[in-house]
Amino acid sequence: MTEKRQRILIVTAVPFTVRAFLLPYLEKLSHEYDVTVACSDIEPAFADGLPKGVKFRPLGIARKINLVRDVLALIALVSLLYSRRFAMVHSVTPKAGLLTQLAAKIVGVPVRIHMFTGQVWVTRTGPMRWLLKSLDWLTARCATHVLADSASQRTFLVEQGIVSSEKIQVLGKGSIAGVNLKRFHPDSERRRVMRGELGWNEDDVIALFLGRLNRDKGVLDLVHAFLTVQSRIPRLKLLIVGPDEEHLAAKIEELTQNSSNVRVIGATSRPEYFMMSADLLCLPSYREGFPCVIIEAAACGIPSIASAIYGLTDALENRKGGIMHVPGNVEEISEGLEYLAKNSDERLRLGQYGRERAQQFFNEEVIVEKQIAFIKHILKS
Repeated sequence: MTEKRQRILIVTAVPFTVRAFLLPYLEKLSHEYDVTVACSDIEPAFADGLPKGVKFRPLGIARKINLVRDVLALIALVSLLYSRRFAMVHSVTPKAGLLTQLAAKIVGVPVRIHMFTGQVWVTRTGPMRWLLKSLDWLTARCATHVLADSASQRTFLVEQGIVSSEKIQVLGKGSIAGVNLKRFHPDSERRRVMRGELGWNEDDVIALFLGRLNRDKGVLDLVHAFLTVQSRIPRLKLLIVGPDEEHLAAKIEELTQNSSNVRVIGATSRPEYFMMSADLLCLPSYREGFPCVIIEAAACGIPSIASAIYGLTDALENRKGGIMHVPGNVEEISEGLEYLAKNSDERLRLGQYGRERAQQFFNEEVIVEKQIAFIKHILKS
């Protein structure tokens, strides 16, 4: 008679988190455990894209605070956890973490893991900052084990009193998923094709922003910096790719006066294509956990210009894999853009260092193995 496999529940707010970061982890986990994923059912055929054997349970988690929906989601989680008798829950993203850890604590799930991937309250002030910070504290309090996806974020959370240093850890050098080196790599042919589609030449220097378009990502700072440099370096181009969460595309078009040197493109399922076509990545963010986009760009052989904040300082080594600047400092961003636009040898040197570092420390296979080893150790102890 075969031994019954232990049940594990993975919870996120939205399917994107699973699809973008957790599929390799889920696949490996499902080889030894009975795995269920719970998140909002907002993507058609999302369940069909899960690894074989991984179950899906729709769960109506609102991304923003919604008292009625949040209470209903909590009740649904309590019911699910009680009926299935899971040995472990693992939550990712703030709202999913709070509801999952509360429900698992109520039901008495023996192993309760939450991973912090950045704090939304970092850029907030007043009562809302206090509220969101308190909710993160409660999430950590209910969990039996807490992970951070970067060492500097761990330090920040401990200093802020969210969690004790004994309770929180980082696996390896950090990141939630690492980087798929078979997918993210230099590709000269793809570079040529993409540049042709964009209407830009091989000699042009393309600075890429890839991520959610919102003010916390610093995308408007980047646009202002680009405009101060582009007049001096006409071959410098700006490519902005990602979902427009705060309707900033119109603002960018207004600032750039619909310049042919700037392209704003929506969400993409093939970010690697744009990285392969670019010469450098820009991430002037005000808050991050561990930005996978930095190590993905590094794997494609391009350096980054990024703000010197926790999380980012783990993904990027200043003056080795790119250039770091004070968050919000448009002048420093401009200086970084001008320096890298003018120095192709330096772009090559920084890009090569970043690629070697991504291969050594952030290979997806290495990160997933560390995650699985962590789970096995906890469930056996």
